[in-house]
Parts: sequence; C-alpha cells; structure tokens
Amino acid sequence: MRLKNIAALVTGAGSGIGEAVSSHFRREGARLLLTGRRKRLDTAQPDDLYVPGDLNDETFVEDLAKQAVESLGTVDVVVLNHGLQASSPLTEMTYADAKNVLESNLLSAFLVMKHFAPLMPRAGGSFVCVSSRLGMVGKSGEVLYSAAKGGLIMLAKGAAIEWAPRDIRVNVVAPGLTATPIIEASIQRSPDPEAYRRERENQIPLQRLATPEEVADAVLFFASSESSYVTGSVLPVDGGYTAF
Repeated sequence: MRLKNIAALVTGAGSGIGEAVSSHFRREGARLLLTGRRKRLDTAQPDDLYVPGDLNDETFVEDLAKQAVESLGTVDVVVLNHGLQASSPLTEMTYADAKNVLESNLLSAFLVMKHFAPLMPRAGGSFVCVSSRLGMVGKSGEVLYSAAKGGLIMLAKGAAIEWAPRDIRVNVVAPGLTATPIIEASIQRSPDPEAYRRERENQIPLQRLATPEEVADAVLFFASSESSYVTGSVLPVDGGYTAF
C-alpha cells in the first residue's frame, strides 16, 4: 500500500472530492485526520479522527495541529481540499462576500500550511492543494473565486521553493467541472437539467464531467512517493479545458 503508516490531514472531507480522497487514502493504508464544517461526518470510519471547525479561525487551526500531534504523532501529508465558491458579477459582489471567498479559499490554506509544516518529519512531507481550472483561466461571474484559486497556486509554488531544503513538497491539483453533489445539485436546479448538463459538457474537450475519484487519483499521486521528485507543479484534471 502506497501510504501505509502515513498520517494525513484532509480538509473539506465532507463530500465530493474530499470524500473520494479520504477513501483512496484509507485504502492505501493512511491514518486519517479529517476536518470540515459539518458537525458530524457520516462517511468517517472508526479509525478516522474527524474534527469539525472553521479553518478561517487561526485558533481552531492551532488546536487542530495540537490534536494531530496528540493522536497521530506527526503529519506526513496535508490535502487542502476545502473552499467556497461564490458567483456574482464583480461590481455587484459585496466586500464582505469577496473577503469571505478570499479567506475561505486562500488565507485559510495559508493558516493550515503555517501550522502543519512544522509538524512534518525531517524526512519530508507533502502538501497537495486542490485549486480549480478557474485558478488558471478567468471566467465572468467567478472573478473573486478565480483570484483566490489562482492565489492558492502561487502560494503553493512559493512554499515549494521555500520548503524544498526541508524536503517538503507542495503541489497543486486543478480540477475542472466534477460530478460532486454541489455541482449535480446546481444542474438539477436549472429549468432543463439535461440540456444544461450537455451545455456544460460541450465546454470540455473530453465532453464529460470528471468523477471525484479521478481527481482523487491525482491527489494520491502527489501524496505518495511516486512523485518524490515533483514539487511546485500544477496538474489540471479538467478534461482539456485549460489546454487551449
């Protein structure tokens, strides 16, 4: 098993990509610390430690790091999968909403990296940041989300250079449209779900949405020793959307 005896933190573990990552890691032998906003995580297994909370709160992140040490001893892998998407024309978005998008997607990731990097063993560790195709290309109505996810990519690239002497690798997976419960719900809310689905799929060269498991495969690659000489990289898992 590729992650046998590895201790891993997965944020945004409640559903979709986070749930798929947790399942992959569990199958590969990792010991899991999971976190999310939900008070209870029904998909957590008996050997998992689930700690709910707000990653925008530095006190909570500090406490989460302490619990990681107490329960796991160390943390070898951190998957930053949490985030918040908000759609609005740029001139109509309130400052409070813009601030919330930046904090929830970028500054919270900074807080986790700040407090968990010191826990990683001298032999090295791995951060995997889950960004978005919209962190690589702009999109009308998603300007602040794109800015936050693009900032996450640059945060990862800078940290990869800064922490390379410690053998801590930092990489990014940038998913495209993925068939998560949130995306599926948004499709079903449209007046004609099947027509809207086809419209979205037609924007993707591979003509379909990704599955959460396909994104989790990429995360697993960066978390494992198979990518031991890879750091500061961005891997789009978007069906070719950003290939243009």
